[in-house]
Amino acid sequence: MDDETAEIELLEQNLNKTRQISQRMTSILTSFDGRLVKLEKSILPLYTSTQILTKRGNNIEAALQKIDEVASNQEGIAAEEALILRGPQPEQLAAYTDVLERLNAGIAFNTLERDSRDTARLVETGAKKLAQLFTKLVAGGSSGTPLAGTEFELSPFPQDFLITLQPLVTFLRTLPLPATHPSHPAANAILSTLKDAQRGYADMRGNWGRKCLEVYARRVVERAETIDGVVAGRELGNWVNNLLDVVEEEYGLLTQVGPLSGQAAISATYISLLTPLISLFNSTLTSLLTLIKRSLHKFTFHALSAYSALAAAQTRWDDLITRRAERKENELKENLTTLRGVCLRSFPEFLADIKLAALGKGGEVGTGLADFSISSVRYLEQLIEVRDAVEPALVALGDGNWKMGDGVRVANQPKLGPGSEHILLEHYIYDVVSTVITSLTTLSRMQKRPAFGSVFLLNNIAYLRTNLLKPRAPLMEVLSRPTQDTLNSSFRTAKAGYFDSNFSPLIQALSDEKDKSSGGKAAAKEKFTRFFDLLEETKERHKLARVLEDDEDNQDMLADEVVRLVVPSLQRFVQKQKEKEFSKNPSKYIKLTPEEVEAQIRTFF
Repeated sequence: MDDETAEIELLEQNLNKTRQISQRMTSILTSFDGRLVKLEKSILPLYTSTQILTKRGNNIEAALQKIDEVASNQEGIAAEEALILRGPQPEQLAAYTDVLERLNAGIAFNTLERDSRDTARLVETGAKKLAQLFTKLVAGGSSGTPLAGTEFELSPFPQDFLITLQPLVTFLRTLPLPATHPSHPAANAILSTLKDAQRGYADMRGNWGRKCLEVYARRVVERAETIDGVVAGRELGNWVNNLLDVVEEEYGLLTQVGPLSGQAAISATYISLLTPLISLFNSTLTSLLTLIKRSLHKFTFHALSAYSALAAAQTRWDDLITRRAERKENELKENLTTLRGVCLRSFPEFLADIKLAALGKGGEVGTGLADFSISSVRYLEQLIEVRDAVEPALVALGDGNWKMGDGVRVANQPKLGPGSEHILLEHYIYDVVSTVITSLTTLSRMQKRPAFGSVFLLNNIAYLRTNLLKPRAPLMEVLSRPTQDTLNSSFRTAKAGYFDSNFSPLIQALSDEKDKSSGGKAAAKEKFTRFFDLLEETKERHKLARVLEDDEDNQDMLADEVVRLVVPSLQRFVQKQKEKEFSKNPSKYIKLTPEEVEAQIRTFF
């Protein structure tokens, strides 16, 4: 118990100490609280003032930040405006288009702090600057000196310009237009700008294409008077195909780099681009048609060859120019119609020229080849070269109408039309050959000395026959049997006339007559004298009038026939008179032996 009592007393003592300590702490805290109350009362006005100042400081700081932000925005706007007003640089095109894209996006979503009308004006200015760069690049690729070799070559758009142009055009095609952005304030102005740029493009590229083709157009016109007509017509056809190559190339480039890529815009631009090229085509064809019409007989094959070449280009023209450009006009077709009329005129006029040649100029016509014989052979040979133009023209003209009334068709004869081209060509060639032979015959009869006329006719008929009846020649395909028979028959007739006027007198000089016995020897002497006098005349005549010159085969054939005609008669007459001993000195009258006469005759050819 004592221990427990002792512990209790100890606890009471500790409790009293704790109570005393608590009282002292309470007294201290009470005193401290009082002091805090006093301190709060003294600090409260300062705290209130500090809060006001802090709030004002925050407000000032926020205002300063806003001012900095506005100033920064204004600096950005000013920089953008400066960039746009300065215009795009080819090497910095992406930066320029990025600014315009942001401005357009801001207008579309109304996220810009500036006035939308000012922004729209800025976008419009940027579009104009880009259009100016587009025009500058196109002008650079459409200037200078085009290729000008003897053969035409396309002058492609320079690759370095095209590399810059392609991304520019790609962006221009994204600019807002009324069709795609009806509410954009600058859409109408941008559309007007792009239309102007596209019109400028058409003008520059069209005139560049004309410039590339002009030198070759002049060459075609200038050479038309100096080269073969068939070749000249083909040169025109090649030039037209070159023009169509340019047109095709330009259409592809237009679809690639035209700022306005809609079909309507492309068609309108394409039509404008074609204008200078079609103008050049029309002026070139007009010059050639004027030349041909002025002297159709000289330029007949130019007309036919040109018609053939242009007709071959008609399908391509229709595709590239008429249908693709959606045009009603067809200049090639119109010029072909005019050219076709000229070609139809050429057939009767050629026959009329041959007939006119038969009138001659009065006086002697010589014994050589007539100009129209040579030109007729060349004419018929060239017909085959342009057969694809000749046959349809003859169908359009009608069988026999090339005679201008001379050839009346039999009523029951079937009318020849499409499908009968070959027959009509045969008929026309027959009429040409017949007309030439008739004119030659008429001219030969105008000779004052029939012997020279016969040489003239033989030379010309032989020339026709030799040149037209060449084996395996293209012309043989269209020489009908009547035509060949006419040539062969005329040659035989001309040869007979030549024999009759030149060698029949020799035969007649030796012909037998019923002489009286008292006059037989004298008559023989006279006949020998007459024969050798005529032979000398014939010899001198053949020195002046060469027979079948440059035709050795026919010359040899003709010499053989003359020898067979004259020499046997002379041999028989000489033999007969020697047997009768017509003279004591036969060599006085028989100046040449039959063998020597034969040798002399062969020198005539």
